[in-house]
Amino acid sequence: MKKVGIVGGGIIGLCTAYYLAKEGYEVSVYDESSMDDGCSYGNAGMIVPSHIIPLAQPGMIAQGMKWMFDSQSPFYVKPRLSTDLIKWGLQFYKHANLNHVQKAMPALRDLSLLSKELYQDFAKINDSFFYEEKGLLMLYKTDKVAEEMHHEGKEAERLGLEVDFLSKAEVAVLETGTKTNAIGAVHYKSDAHLYPQKFLQFIKEELVRMQVSIHKNTSVKDFTFQGDKIAKIVTDKGDFLADEVVLATGAWSPVLAKKLDISISILPGKGYSFTLKDEKQKPAIPAILCEGKVAVTPMDKDIRFGGTMEITHTGDTKINASRLQGIITSINDFYPDMHVKMPKVADTWFGFRPCTPSGMPIITRDKKIKNLTIATGHAMMGLSLAPATAKLVTEIISGKSLSVDTKMFQI
Repeated sequence: MKKVGIVGGGIIGLCTAYYLAKEGYEVSVYDESSMDDGCSYGNAGMIVPSHIIPLAQPGMIAQGMKWMFDSQSPFYVKPRLSTDLIKWGLQFYKHANLNHVQKAMPALRDLSLLSKELYQDFAKINDSFFYEEKGLLMLYKTDKVAEEMHHEGKEAERLGLEVDFLSKAEVAVLETGTKTNAIGAVHYKSDAHLYPQKFLQFIKEELVRMQVSIHKNTSVKDFTFQGDKIAKIVTDKGDFLADEVVLATGAWSPVLAKKLDISISILPGKGYSFTLKDEKQKPAIPAILCEGKVAVTPMDKDIRFGGTMEITHTGDTKINASRLQGIITSINDFYPDMHVKMPKVADTWFGFRPCTPSGMPIITRDKKIKNLTIATGHAMMGLSLAPATAKLVTEIISGKSLSVDTKMFQI
């Protein structure tokens, strides 16, 4: 039985372990954390076929420059002297064009729709993680944003997604949980959501049942080679043999890739979230508050708010109060009856989303190292795209035909 070592125990690594174990491989997962607070634990829990436009898109550079000078803006590049940041910025600039977006949209749509199907399969096994298909409301308050959202909605419709364009009155009919201060919305009916912590708990229990070895608090230090293949994964807890290796370490991928003499351009996009428990009055339908780029997700009795994208480095572990205040202001602007207050630092979660300069995930077999597959760079779509990514990695390793074309997901 072939041994597969998965480096990274986030949602991508765990889903990959699931599909590989199902395929009959002997699977081990290595993660340097206790695996109870990674990037997917605090995310918005959205499964979003609607998100077909990559972060690298026309107008993003100009918009980003404006936002640079606003401490509460939803997107921010933390200025610092760094060759990685300069290289990433130049690549981002190169990709922020219409041609790239036109190629990216069908690829992201296909990956997202496959993921949604796989989540539906998981929910049939056990729906302890509150999987629901209520769609996603893109709520807006200004005519300028209304125009942008309508344009994106039409593009999504052209690509076969189910979209409704709602007036202020129609939003009020659909969103009965609380009053909404929006002038309208685009309703992506193809989207779904779940409770991330509960899904991760479910998948871990499945892996235990499938006898996957999970090595928590185990730091991967290096790799030993035999010819053009990795022979062993070197950790602080000993060396482990592997016939195949999957690199799924999110924002930390470039550091480990360097040990393999591979250059991966990824920068961490720090995001914040907080969850209000047992909220009596809360939105019933997941939403993005467009002007502030804030995600709103009902999760069983709770409600989670998340937002901001701060391009930074993994050592940046401070909570930026201004950025958090930007999220709060946006919530109270859109939901005037909720009166959400600034959460305590202890109740505020943050995580690093792995952002590639193309805005596209990396799902590929390495060209030089024959037994290495890379699965990283999903930015804010890690949870949304995890099962599809995992299935593709399993197909790559098994030599099976791919469910989705991966040519847009190369390094």
